[in-house]
Amino acid sequence: MPRTPLSIAGAVLAAGVLAFTAAPAPATAQPAPGLIDALRRDLGLSAAEASARVVNEQRAREIEPVLRSGLGDRFGGSWLSPAGTLTVATTHATDVPAITSRGAQAKVVARPLARLDAIKAALDAADGREKVAAWYVDVVTNSVVVLAADPAAGEAFVGGSGVDASAVRVERSAERPAPYADIRGGDEIFVDGKGRCLVGFSVRQGAKQGFVTAGHCGSPGALVRTRPGGPAIGKFESASFPRNDYAWASLYPGWNAIGYIKGGPNGQSPIRGATQSSTGASVCSYSPVSGWRCGVIQQLNTSVTYPEGTVTGLTRTSVCSEPGSSGAPFVSGDQAQGVLSGGSGNCSTGGTTYFQPIRSALAAYQLTLVTAPR
Repeated sequence: MPRTPLSIAGAVLAAGVLAFTAAPAPATAQPAPGLIDALRRDLGLSAAEASARVVNEQRAREIEPVLRSGLGDRFGGSWLSPAGTLTVATTHATDVPAITSRGAQAKVVARPLARLDAIKAALDAADGREKVAAWYVDVVTNSVVVLAADPAAGEAFVGGSGVDASAVRVERSAERPAPYADIRGGDEIFVDGKGRCLVGFSVRQGAKQGFVTAGHCGSPGALVRTRPGGPAIGKFESASFPRNDYAWASLYPGWNAIGYIKGGPNGQSPIRGATQSSTGASVCSYSPVSGWRCGVIQQLNTSVTYPEGTVTGLTRTSVCSEPGSSGAPFVSGDQAQGVLSGGSGNCSTGGTTYFQPIRSALAAYQLTLVTAPR
């Protein structure tokens, strides 16, 4: 097969292998605030090493696309060493001088990256994917790796796919990947047929995770989404309105109900329990509409008449609120108090709000409040 020499015109790159250096190039952007500290913490680097790594990785991002383009179908992948050295792989040894002249180390490999990508794509479409945890192209070893709790199942998966098994390595792994997504008090939800409400507090019922919100926010079976028209993250299990104003929704697998509400010095505040506060105690509520708003508990066990009917057992407060905050959490210190039912006025002129006590919702549906670890 005819080959063309590696030609990379127009690149202005430093010669020599990329390694730690104390002198960044003039064009190198300064790291974002906090990035160096995070690199030091998570990668075990000194401040100088972290700064140099940022510099070298930026240079590598400039060099790698040029080499990739010049190598064409001979390109075998690229990677950075822990010290920040860029290695570029090729299937032809005659490319080595051109690679090293551009400031990278070279490695000759048996398979081009395009072939490995094709093998991985075939595995993507193969049967038996549910029996393995993950699979990926490993450019460092010039192979495709399959992770499986049962290596025999991994071998069967590879064998059934029809790919070149010599290019695939099956490794035993205890990984059980799952998408991570947390739900906490104050998060926005959108309920089919109702519109926007807020998560009150995270709860569980046996093995089911979920949250409590206002009963007028949804009816049993209504789907819950994090944005209008987005994928459903759960559904309403039970709801009571009027008479009461509480509901609970369960979350689909992959969503975690955590014992926090939004807001606070670290972006969220822990919930430690549900001890009821007395009349006159301070109480605060959080919503993305109005942020943190505080007042006092004015009366317990209040009955309120809404256009839909009367709700009993509510707590009356001087906390202001805005439309679109139904279900918002009310707390006294780190203790859950209830979820916003309704009110009058607004946060510009002041007003009165009523919340459904959380303890009544927990008792009605045999729920356990999810609390933050101490």
